[in-house]
Amino acid sequence: MIHRMTENDWPFVRKIYEEGMATGNATLEVSVPDWPKWDAEHMKECRLVFKENDTVQGWAALTPVSGRCVYAGVAEVSVYIGASFRGKGVGKKLLQALVEASETSGIWTLQAGILKENTASIELHQSCGFREVGVREKLGQLKGMWRDVVMMERRSKVVGV
Repeated sequence: MIHRMTENDWPFVRKIYEEGMATGNATLEVSVPDWPKWDAEHMKECRLVFKENDTVQGWAALTPVSGRCVYAGVAEVSVYIGASFRGKGVGKKLLQALVEASETSGIWTLQAGILKENTASIELHQSCGFREVGVREKLGQLKGMWRDVVMMERRSKVVGV
């Protein structure tokens, strides 16, 4: 059910990303980049899709937080679930698999910036070992409104100990 994401999955991933944006609580982004830009920004070894009956129901991926070598083991998490598949455990399965893939890739810290109103995502991350490290108030605007972002992190118990 969980597979490594390929370029062939992009149309489905893009649609799910757009569905997340439509909620107004998934991201401060207002448009989905094209495949080459998205591909260049995300770690190739840590991209996953949850498929059932050839239908991509959700995706998860990591983005490096910095190009500096001292932060090579720190990455930012993205998890998006298709609108009709939310609340069915897909997110938890994806995030657990992403944690495992991150550790295989030598990542010692995962971080997530989650819009304060997105309580489902905050709870999901907590259930997978993330802890809240703070709230960045009025970090960015979406449709002219300032939004607060809950900062969460998960330290590996395997890598970097």
